[in-house]
Order: sequence, then C-alpha cells, then structure tokens
Amino acid sequence: MDIVKYNRLAWDKLVKSGNQWTVPVTSAIIEAAKRGEWEIVLTPEKKVPRDWFGNIQGANVLCLAGGGGQQGPVLAAAGAQVTVFDNSASQLGQDEWVAQREGLEIRCVQGDMADLAAFANASFDLIVHPCSNGFVPDVNPVWQEASRVLKPGGRIMSGFINPIFFLFDYWEMEKGNLEVKYAIPFSDSKHLPASKVKELMELGEPLEYGHSLEDQIGGQLRAGLSLVGFYEDKWDAAPVGLLSRYIDSMMATLCQKNPV
Repeated sequence: MDIVKYNRLAWDKLVKSGNQWTVPVTSAIIEAAKRGEWEIVLTPEKKVPRDWFGNIQGANVLCLAGGGGQQGPVLAAAGAQVTVFDNSASQLGQDEWVAQREGLEIRCVQGDMADLAAFANASFDLIVHPCSNGFVPDVNPVWQEASRVLKPGGRIMSGFINPIFFLFDYWEMEKGNLEVKYAIPFSDSKHLPASKVKELMELGEPLEYGHSLEDQIGGQLRAGLSLVGFYEDKWDAAPVGLLSRYIDSMMATLCQKNPV
C-alpha cells in the first residue's frame, strides 16, 4: 500500500467532513494576532509557551505537516514569513483560503513530511510541527529532514501522541475499557486484524503509527538537535479521554539545531 497516497486522500476527506484539525481560524483570531495577541497549539488543549517561539517578526517559519488553516495563518498575521507544507491538497487549501480572506502571504507546498527536497539546507528559523507524524511509518526521516532545513540554532517544536495510547485496543477503549493488546512501535496496517483495517479504510480514516519515544525524542537527538523544552497535555475527547484520566496522552518537545 502507498501509505502517503492513502493518507493524503483520507485527509482530503476529513476536510470535507469538517474534522476539528481542518477548520480554519476565524477573522477575529487573525485580527488579534496582528495586534500581538496570539497563541497556537501543537497538541489538543495546552497552548505553546510564547518563549518557545523567540522573535517571530520576519522569521522564516515552516509549518511541517501543518495544513488546515490554523497555525500558519496565525503566525503569518503575527509577522512571520510562513511556508505551510502538507500531504493533503485540501488541507493546504484551507490555508490558502484564509490567506486570501485576510490578505496574508503564505506559501503552500504539497508533499510528504519525510521528504523536504523542495527546500534548501538551512532555510528556516523555526519549524512548527503539530501532532501529525503518527501518519508516517518511520519518523526518523522526518527529523533528519527537519534538521537539514533548519538554520544552525534554529528550533523545531513538535507535538505527538504518547505511545502508551497505542498499547490499548481502540474499540474496547470506545466501550470504556482499557485493554492492553499491542506492542510499540505500532502500525494499524500491521497489527490490527484485517477486518478492522478494512473498516478504517472503508470509513476513509487515516492509518496511524505509534512510534517509540526512542524514535520520537531520541530520533531528534540523533538528527543533531538538542532538547530544550518539553510539556505534556491531555485530550479529553473520547475515547482518548479515558486514558487521559490516568496519564497525559499527548506531549510536545522543543529542540534546537546544534551549531555546525
């Protein structure tokens, strides 16, 4: 299966259905951002600390796998030079729509987050990578490419699901039961019964991967990045909210590219 193509089409469908991560920000949010009153998320609920951004004015910012008309337009309104890179043309269309509506300059580029060949080395001051790398089979190329396109001293902020989530049977979790069933790293297509994979695909749901912390955090360190910030977050939406009663189900990292 071509997972990049499949997940691209799945996210195109999610845009049509109004998934929460595809709904563009309002004009009121953009106007506030122009006044310096802005915030974004990498994970569902907790806002990113402002000191993670540094000086955003004029900064070259890459929203990596960050389409949907949410983070990119806010940062552009706040004064950054923004490029949004996403696998889904429909997700990018949301950013283009907000940019046109609000008179913002946002560059939109379509592609696989594990292949940033469209960008030269040391192109960006900051990469904003909201919770999205659970849709690629191997997260390590994502970190390697992100490090390559970051300027020395540049930063990448990333959100991702606590891999503990993938230990549990999702359908049992929907019933209110936490049943440990799978090992990490996890893959929908490899670990779920064929009938469940078929069900997900018939519904047009993206297929997911649960990466180990060794790859999520250690992978960034191996790519020449240093961890300088970290926080955890909850997600109260069902069925993830069941796990969030016991442990934070999301996390975010801030890493800085080491000097050459």
